[in-house]
Amino acid sequence: MQENFNMEELMDLLFTRQFRKLKDVLTEMNEVDIATFIEELDSEKTVVVFRMLPKELASDVFACLEVDKQEHIINSITDYELGTIVDDLFVDDAVDMLEELPANVVKRVLKNARPDTRKLINQFLNYPENSAGSIMTAEYVGLKQSMTVEQAFAYIRKNGVDKETIYTCYVMDAKRRLEGVVTVKDLLMNPYEEIIGNIMDTHVIKAFTTEDQEEVADSFQKYDLLSLPVVDHEERLVGIVTVDDVVDVMEQEATEDFEKMAAMLPSEKPYLKTGVFQLAKNRIAWLLVLMISSMITGGILAKYEAAFAVIPLLVTFIPMLTDTGGNAGSQSSTMIIRGMAVGEIEPGDLFKVLWKELRVGIIVGAILGFVNYVRLVILYPGKEMLCLTVVLSLMVTVVIAKTIGCVLPIAAKVFHMDPAIMAAPLITTIVDAVSLIIYFQLACSLLGL
Repeated sequence: MQENFNMEELMDLLFTRQFRKLKDVLTEMNEVDIATFIEELDSEKTVVVFRMLPKELASDVFACLEVDKQEHIINSITDYELGTIVDDLFVDDAVDMLEELPANVVKRVLKNARPDTRKLINQFLNYPENSAGSIMTAEYVGLKQSMTVEQAFAYIRKNGVDKETIYTCYVMDAKRRLEGVVTVKDLLMNPYEEIIGNIMDTHVIKAFTTEDQEEVADSFQKYDLLSLPVVDHEERLVGIVTVDDVVDVMEQEATEDFEKMAAMLPSEKPYLKTGVFQLAKNRIAWLLVLMISSMITGGILAKYEAAFAVIPLLVTFIPMLTDTGGNAGSQSSTMIIRGMAVGEIEPGDLFKVLWKELRVGIIVGAILGFVNYVRLVILYPGKEMLCLTVVLSLMVTVVIAKTIGCVLPIAAKVFHMDPAIMAAPLITTIVDAVSLIIYFQLACSLLGL
């Protein structure tokens, strides 16, 4: 049955008040699809449908809802219902929710959580924002070296139901220091009497609680992980990060980079849920910076006003030069920013990148210059020196634009800035100024202005 048909059917059951049948249908659905259905409902019907769900399913659905829906449900249900939901949520989902909710709502949530749950959530909320500690969960399977495979399976059956993942299990000593890792596959492939200490992998890839979430995502990508243990500075296991959390981090970081590359301040909320004034605020700062910096271009044009007066035709080639230079620089910066984002390029590769982009710039500049020279000679017969001036300016501009486009993102990384800010708008502004200076200097030299 297709999703659209399902949604229409559910809406029909709700509006015709066939609640018993609606509940039966919902309990057979995936929690993500139920959350999608609830997102389409108004405030009153949201609570009606949510209260139909069995306790265990309600917690899973709640974790998939947008923050504004979560807040509405929290404000509409009893303290007992709220406590049940919070206690059933995975800790990382609860922390993600609380970080977005208003203070008065957070206070009510924590008040109705069990003391041990409340203590755990508060511990997670104290980790730095966007760190491994802030995205990890405490629901993992912990084993001991001395256990046999049979004992390990018994432990997993007894305690694994509420864990985020049971495929990868972590081996700790009495002080909770991480000693090794063992997978369910390892357990299945060994006899029941085998000791865990003999089959565990002691070379554990791990993260520290204060490590940046972007570095955690890089580790998942590099090592093809499903989960990653998180330890404190005493090597004690405090939680794990699972692949579903890392997918969210990757989406968040990619969105942030796209916004910075478009000269906007990153937004915390989805576009349709962000207010007009907030969107304007996110955009105006960089627009002001770029507008003021573009005045440099105007100053350069004013300086060479005498050259315009002698040969007015010079002005007509300015848009072509600045646009081509800006585009060439943007191509390089985009490639370099992407290469650094996926770990292909490091700051130490600066000279390799510079040499490569220099050669690319010469080849591209020569081809563009040749095409333009042929075009200009046909359009402006008898003005070969003018054509040569434009073509040489274009070639030099492309080479310099490629150089600037590859150097600035790497320089930003060296100075601990986000390379994404050195993207198209800023590169274009810089290249515009440089290309004009080159153009008019060559024009003055070759045309005797």
